[in-house]
Amino acid sequence: MEHLKKYIAEVIGTCVLVTFGCGTAIAVGCDSEIGSGYVLTALAFGLVIVAMAYSIGNISGCHINPAVSFAMLIRKQLSPVDFVGYVVSQLVGSTLGCVALGILFGFDNCSFGANQIQSVWENGTKGGALFIEIILTFVFVLAIIGVTSKVENTAVSGVVIGLTLTLVHILGIHFTGTSVNPARSLMPAIFAGGDALSQVWIFIVGPLVGGALAALVYCFLEKKDVVQQKSKK
Repeated sequence: MEHLKKYIAEVIGTCVLVTFGCGTAIAVGCDSEIGSGYVLTALAFGLVIVAMAYSIGNISGCHINPAVSFAMLIRKQLSPVDFVGYVVSQLVGSTLGCVALGILFGFDNCSFGANQIQSVWENGTKGGALFIEIILTFVFVLAIIGVTSKVENTAVSGVVIGLTLTLVHILGIHFTGTSVNPARSLMPAIFAGGDALSQVWIFIVGPLVGGALAALVYCFLEKKDVVQQKSKK
């Protein structure tokens, strides 16, 4: 029952992320000349994380992102069984979010906020998009691991994580629309089809690689700190 509650929490959290984050992107657009769409979309994704962190964070940890779950798996803070359960739950939540977007905006004419290489990025390539997604996810997941690694940060962790997601969106929207989350990208791409579906591998591989790198780097930094503490003793 305890595991089921965690999975349900992940479904709810991911559904809210896709509905409100992608929904805002659809509603306000992302006009590079005006710029307000960038900020509103970035804030929407960040504020969802803040809201969910303080509502379901104590139940599942509020991963709502396979890249985060993968990082926790590498750090042995999540079992392989729970990792699979979390990812399946996140995909179910993303699917429900897409259904909500279809109802709100119409299934036939809705982009579902799907990620793809942006037309305003004149030098955009698949390799470049993969690189930016790795970098953005690395920063995002590194912040998550860092702020949640100390119990005394519990009160502010949701705000820090939400603001970090806002930060990476402000830069990344220009290039890829910002994914840093395979569940947020896969289901919208399936619902949208076309170019979004052909490019979706970028938004699965990039975030997973970025999340893994963040976990490995933080493990190295942590280990180094432990050695230093022992030498001082």
